[in-house]
Amino acid sequence: MTAVLKHELSNYFHSFTAYIFSAFLLAFVGIGAMLYNIQSAVANFEYVLRFVCLGFVIIIPILTMRVIAEERKQKTDQLLYSLPIKTSQIILGKYLALLIVYLIPLCIVALYPLIFAQFGDVYLVTSYGSLFAFFLMGAALIAIGTFISSLTENQGLAAGIAIPVILLNYYSVTLAEYVSSTALGSALTLIVLAVLLGVIVNHLTKNGNLAYGVGIGLTLLIGVIYYVDSSKFEGLLPNVMKQLSLFERFYTFVNGVFDLTAIVYDVTVIVFFLFLSVQSLEKRRYN
Repeated sequence: MTAVLKHELSNYFHSFTAYIFSAFLLAFVGIGAMLYNIQSAVANFEYVLRFVCLGFVIIIPILTMRVIAEERKQKTDQLLYSLPIKTSQIILGKYLALLIVYLIPLCIVALYPLIFAQFGDVYLVTSYGSLFAFFLMGAALIAIGTFISSLTENQGLAAGIAIPVILLNYYSVTLAEYVSSTALGSALTLIVLAVLLGVIVNHLTKNGNLAYGVGIGLTLLIGVIYYVDSSKFEGLLPNVMKQLSLFERFYTFVNGVFDLTAIVYDVTVIVFFLFLSVQSLEKRRYN
């Protein structure tokens, strides 16, 4: 795993990827600090981090699009499979390299509240609590981007998929106000998601029986629950969209609330999508 980590870091810092990512992140933070902390004379640095969130739609795909897709395109993933390490260690090494690249500009950003505190009262506890939540949210989005990169050998396609996925998560709370809150609408949407889950399982495992079992089993379960008590689906879809938003959970820290459930959710997303990335590589290894 250490060898993979060193190799990935070497690639990032011998190419423009790490520098472009850091430049964009620091530029977004700089613009936000100028607008909120300097021009508007607002002491809350956490508002700057909230401003930067939309920038994740662009900079996270830039960082993650090549992590596995490039290996598949150049066929160098075959060399990784020959190493005496597990697939999970390969994914973990690549993911830790991404986190280090992400953490470096954040270390610079961490100096901003201390600098601003020299010229006024800055809420350091809230600022650094929000910065911690900001790191976890970014780490979760990087895990999602890693999984998407493992699905294709085309970097552009990986970025093209990651951008709308992150954008959908960013606007999920707003979109929740416009989706159907009826029991039937929620049930039908869950059935569509069950079918999509079956497709993903089939892609990762190439096991048609397992994929059909997951898709049909979940569809039947949803149908039975709807038949027994349809009221359970009332307003379910908007609530699910709100709960799945990584950004909305981050905003609780911006508002000065330390939300332990948000931390648990971020860690769960990281583990889940890294697990899917491992399964994606395992499928290719055995193929």
